[in-house]
Parts: sequence; C-alpha cells; structure tokens
Amino acid sequence: MTVFDDRTTAAMWPAAYPQGYAVVDVETTGLARDDRIVSAAVYRLDARGNVEDHWYTLVNPERDPGPVWIHGLTSDVLEGAPLFPEIAAEFAARLDGRVLVAHNAMFDWQMIAREYARAESAAPVRQRLCTIALAKELSLPLPNHKLESLAAHFGVVQQRAHNALDDARVLAEAFRPSLHAAAERNVRLPLLECRPLTEWASGPTQPRIGHQSSYRAGSWRPSRKRPPCPYPNPGRYESDKPLKQGMRVAFSGDTSVDRELLEDRTVEAGLHVATSVSRLTSLLVTNDPDAATSKTVKAKSFGTPVVDEAAYTQLLRDVTPADG
Repeated sequence: MTVFDDRTTAAMWPAAYPQGYAVVDVETTGLARDDRIVSAAVYRLDARGNVEDHWYTLVNPERDPGPVWIHGLTSDVLEGAPLFPEIAAEFAARLDGRVLVAHNAMFDWQMIAREYARAESAAPVRQRLCTIALAKELSLPLPNHKLESLAAHFGVVQQRAHNALDDARVLAEAFRPSLHAAAERNVRLPLLECRPLTEWASGPTQPRIGHQSSYRAGSWRPSRKRPPCPYPNPGRYESDKPLKQGMRVAFSGDTSVDRELLEDRTVEAGLHVATSVSRLTSLLVTNDPDAATSKTVKAKSFGTPVVDEAAYTQLLRDVTPADG
C-alpha cells in the first residue's frame, strides 16, 4: 500500500480539485421509487481528504424496514427514530458546499434526493463522486467493485458491514489514498452533476416488502452476449445464506434499476447471467413471481429459488468467493 505525505503532494495538487467532500452512506428499505432511508452517515473531509468530523442518525421510514437481515434495523429500533424532515436540516448542513462521495453514488444520491423532495426541500449538493468510478479511473487491481475489496486494497478494516456509520468510515479511509493517488497522477476526478428532484408523486405509504413501483413498460431488450463465467456453478441459492460466485442468476420482468446495469453488477460480482431457467439455475430474480412468464413457470416447476429485485441487490453486496 502506498502512503502519501501532504508535504510531498502540495506542489502537484491539482488546483481544480474540490475544496471539501462529504462521504455518505445510507441504508434503505429497498431500491424502488417509494423506498425510504432508515439510517444515514456523513464523514466530512477537507480538500486533501482528511477527516474533519462525522455524523450518524437513524431515520423512521414510516413503513416496513425492508431487508432487516442486511442492515439489522428492525421496526422496534426505528420506531422512536426521527422522521426525515426532522433531520433534513442537519443532514443538509453536513452536505452543504461539498462533493458527495459514495460507493455507487448514483444510488445514494437518488435516495437522498427523493427524501428531500418528499420533505418539499432540496439537498445542497451540486456534484457527486462515485468511488467505483474513481477506482476504475485509477485502474486499481480489485477483484470486484465491492466496498470490502476497495477497503482491503488500502488496508482499511471493516467492523460492521452495512452499518451506515462504519461503511462511511471505511469509505472515507479508502477515499483519502484514492484521492492522493489521483492527485499524484493528475487524474481528472469523475465528478457528475447532482440535479435535485423538482417534482414528487407520493406512492403508497405502506408498500409490500420488495414491491417495486417504478416499472417501465415495454422495457424488453435482447440479451447481451457476455463472456463465460470463470467460476463453477456451486448450485442453488439457499435462503438466509449469501450468494456464491459461479451461481447462475436469471431475470424476469421489469426492474427499477436498469436491467443492463443490474446484469453488469451481477457479472462483476462473479455470477453468471442466465438467459433462461433450467434445473441448473441457482436463482430467479423477479418483482412479479405470479406472472405467467416462461421463466417464472419453469422456476416453479424446477423449484428454483425466487427473490425480488430489492432483496437481490442487497445480496449482491456480500457475494462469497468461489471455492479454491
């Protein structure tokens, strides 16, 4: 691991780099348009990536907490937590005038922007930086794009995965050497514009667990040819256990996250994207298991496990390496 000294980088620090960052992590009830934040954490960093302070809060989502087995926050724990409008001002103060930094920043930004839109306000964020995109710009030799891999590369120890405060801490500690490596090479940071939502159509206040309300009609597209998965198929997915590299995953129906992006994340995690369902299929991902599609019908006949998109995306965050 390379250690960077501020004294040696002062002369080479790009003048165009931002003057401050807000490293953010949010845990949520799911991924759909009507899902909510259940906890949020912010580490404020100066222009060189040094930690200034940190902040954490639980948030009452006013609905089912979603994948408790991932974030560990039950309805009982969240019952007495503040509502988002009650923490919106403090959250905004932590973000104000800074670049939002997150691992898969588009997701965190969209969830934050939607919460502020519901509160009839806007987050004071104009730019975001995704640490996955930065790792790609730096050509870091990572086995995948999971936070734990980025952390391991820089020798950062995770203590509580999927805890917003610890995930934000881990990312802040991994971001600083990434930022210094970019400055040393004069790499242009992959900054993207953050556009606040200007409208919000309230969804149901109590959506069923995993229900995705943002389906896009007519979103069928032909499957993209992908290289073969390098790992052997370990068999079917078992409930309450993590996914394992080599598993064959099929998708059916509309998804709230762009299907191609979802499949890309599947491949990056070391899983095989299956274009059809067979006895070898490890898992079927669908938001409408009762639809009479060929894949859902076959999945039922073969006894193939089925999960919805929200649960699957959470599972993608902790894929077990293939054997030997």
